[in-house]
Amino acid sequence: MKPDNTLTKKSKRTVPHIYALLFAIIVVCTILTWILPAGQFDRVDDVVVAGTFHAVESTPVGLFQMFQLIHTGFCDAGGVIFFVFIAYASIGMIISSGAFNGLVAALLRLFKGKARVVIIPVFLTIVGIASSTIGLFEEWFPFIPVFTGIAVAMGFDAIVGLAIVAVGAGMGYSGAMINPFTVGVAQGIAGVAPASGVLFRLFCHLCMIAVASVLIIRYALKVQADPTKSLFYGDTLSAQMSEEDVQNAPFGIREILVLLILLCGIIVVVIGCQQYGWYFTELAAVFMIMGILSAIVMGWSVNEIARKYEAGFTNVAMACMMIGLARGILMVLQAGNIIDTIVYYMSLPLSHLPAWLSAVAMLLLQTFLNFLIPSGSGQAATSMPIMAPLADLLGLHRDVAVLAFQFGDGLSNIVWPTGFAAIMAGLAGVKVTKWWKFVVPVFLCLFVTQAALMILAVVTGFGG
Repeated sequence: MKPDNTLTKKSKRTVPHIYALLFAIIVVCTILTWILPAGQFDRVDDVVVAGTFHAVESTPVGLFQMFQLIHTGFCDAGGVIFFVFIAYASIGMIISSGAFNGLVAALLRLFKGKARVVIIPVFLTIVGIASSTIGLFEEWFPFIPVFTGIAVAMGFDAIVGLAIVAVGAGMGYSGAMINPFTVGVAQGIAGVAPASGVLFRLFCHLCMIAVASVLIIRYALKVQADPTKSLFYGDTLSAQMSEEDVQNAPFGIREILVLLILLCGIIVVVIGCQQYGWYFTELAAVFMIMGILSAIVMGWSVNEIARKYEAGFTNVAMACMMIGLARGILMVLQAGNIIDTIVYYMSLPLSHLPAWLSAVAMLLLQTFLNFLIPSGSGQAATSMPIMAPLADLLGLHRDVAVLAFQFGDGLSNIVWPTGFAAIMAGLAGVKVTKWWKFVVPVFLCLFVTQAALMILAVVTGFGG
């Protein structure tokens, strides 16, 4: 999962802490309530009506009120926050069962010595789908040394192994189908039905997997043919997990049953959202049932289950605090009656552009915003209150705004220095400069793919 993304263990911070950044945004927004003219659009069923912007009485936010609104933000985001708590901890139960480790081991044994290059699209797909559906991100980090070691053993290099995990996870979040931590949060804020447009997002995900597979395979085959072509040439891995260690991971009936529980849970979530209009309450129940059933299958005691849930709640607490703080931004903007003002003035330059170009501009904006707010849920909570009504003004469906968000949020995490680039490269034993030399061209190709998909979404009336 990707609930948070800060380098908290460094003695010196190279970038502001995400809490400090969000609080600074709250302060700036508070100041803006004294500067910007208050205004509102008319709305029909919470949808902005274009051409109805008008001035209203100014209601600037005071210092004490600002702090009150931060608390209000936490209360207003309570449904999202507690869902993330439950879902994250429940998925943690499934991860700790070792079922994924066993699956990786089984697949490695299957492809050992056979069509080595096939492992790239296979694992890109596995990593991507897991990230796309249940929100795995940091949970893939332990596999980075595994994949780097295996990639080297197959005649490739450490960058290939790193790319399988990093690009796979990034594309999973970009093409997320039902990821509750990003798409779920964004859809909730935008007022879009859960799992809306899931088939188109699946298509987007598969397109990105195809493009990434071609690019990574091309590099891998070049290195295999001539090791001096490797960006990693001359360097050695300081630490890695051996292929033998991975293959020893158990994959018995318990692990298979856990994966079946997960698969059934995903199917239930998709059906529930599409046919019955399930929301956070129902989804939280499904995730909790999956976690408890997995624990029972593994034979854990009640106290063991409780301790694992406790650990999951602790690990995700920071991300949930970010959601609350980000919602405080919205509360300040709403109290000052300037959110519609911001949307209006943002729409002016875009309104002169074709709808398809406006959609691409939204993608570009979200990509750069991820540099400042690398948390998916935090970025959704910060940007969607503005991007959703902006889509209304531009004549775009709000599903398009959600798509722009997830595209911009997911993939850039493997490139931005405020994202996971340095962490992932460090785990792989690869210098971050060499990782950037490889991944930036890949990112640009995938960004072009995303832009084309945004245009396709507009042309085909996605979400409409």
